[in-house]
Amino acid sequence: MVIDKAKFELIREELEHFEENREHVIKLSREIIQLSKRIIYGLQRNEDVKNLIENIKTKVKDLPEEHYDTDIQQIALQEYVEALCFYGFIKNKQLPSKDELNVNSETYLLGLCDMVGELVRQAVNSVINKRYNEALEIKSFVEEFYNEVLKLNLRNGQLRKKVDSVKWNLKNLEELALNFSLKYGTPLGCLLYTS
Repeated sequence: MVIDKAKFELIREELEHFEENREHVIKLSREIIQLSKRIIYGLQRNEDVKNLIENIKTKVKDLPEEHYDTDIQQIALQEYVEALCFYGFIKNKQLPSKDELNVNSETYLLGLCDMVGELVRQAVNSVINKRYNEALEIKSFVEEFYNEVLKLNLRNGQLRKKVDSVKWNLKNLEELALNFSLKYGTPLGCLLYTS
């Protein structure tokens, strides 16, 4: 029996092409993750992040649909959703939809769950800087979001774990409001009308 060397050469070329594409997806995904973190960090410091937003959108469009045997692409898309939803919330109290971000429902929800952690940090900073209305708006949003995700039929998995983290983040926001109320003798909600 003779081995068809030409066919093996085609297989070798196919595998090399796959590996090149895989490395490209990994590199691009890492860039998206890094940009996501820079957007969130910039928003927390009230910096202009519009150029970063345009840059990340371009990179996400360049991601191929094929996953090339790596999960980093999915992680990058979750980080992208987290960053752009955080931007939408901070800038105009409006979240982009999953369709606007061109992601599936699970990726969208995973990114939103991660965003809640950033909102808790934002609420703490808001109270420190006496922007009480902002802290209250964040608490209200997280309550509403948690109420909506509780209506979903979630199987055990990553999304279930992230929804559980939303529950604990909501508890942290409630404790923040309670501590403020106990320390200053004024319920955080009352500050809506006095700040």
